Amino acid sequence: ADIDAAVEGAMAAKMRNGGEACTAANRIHVDNAVLAEFSEKLTARMRALAVGPGDLDGTQVGPLVSEKQRASVAELVDDAVGKGAVIATGGDRGEGEGYFYQPTVLTAVPGDARILREEVFGPVAAIIGFDGEAEGVAAANDTEYGLAAYIYTEGLERALRVSGAVEAGMVGVNRGIVSDVAAPFGGVKESGLGRESGSEGIEEYLEVKYIAFR
Repeated sequence: ADIDAAVEGAMAAKMRNGGEACTAANRIHVDNAVLAEFSEKLTARMRALAVGPGDLDGTQVGPLVSEKQRASVAELVDDAVGKGAVIATGGDRGEGEGYFYQPTVLTAVPGDARILREEVFGPVAAIIGFDGEAEGVAAANDTEYGLAAYIYTEGLERALRVSGAVEAGMVGVNRGIVSDVAAPFGGVKESGLGRESGSEGIEEYLEVKYIAFR
């Protein structure tokens, strides 16, 4: 897909509510053929974000919900860096009072980094390269979670094929925000059972009566 569009989609998927959202992207898998360009452009977009109190004009990223959560985000970043990941931008708490953490991009993230296994709930984008569709799908599915996934591609056939292969309850194709009150919301694996919203969500509140005639 168009790299600029994919970067914008990644920003929407990653930075919704500053990354503190259950549907926020935790891992960003990029084909190695475009990895360098994508990483450079995403890093520039993340670096340009204005961090500050939400009541100040121009603020784009506010504080995290608590010191405990900020410490959790910092711990995941430190773990990844300690195992070989590279900080392209961010990676620190910033200055001033408040539970702020700078928008961060990690590249060359090793497979044993905790950030690839745990939900971040913070403004940290971990980028991992892959070669070929099969490897990309396998990497995307290498997690116990399965709420939301996002795919960028120019081919409709590939979009449908990969959407079916990815283990997630919701898949956004060429868009970084997937949830909609008119559509079923929910995940698979450790991301839960059942659905909210949409007709499927209404059915969760209904009782089914079975009537059998001879």
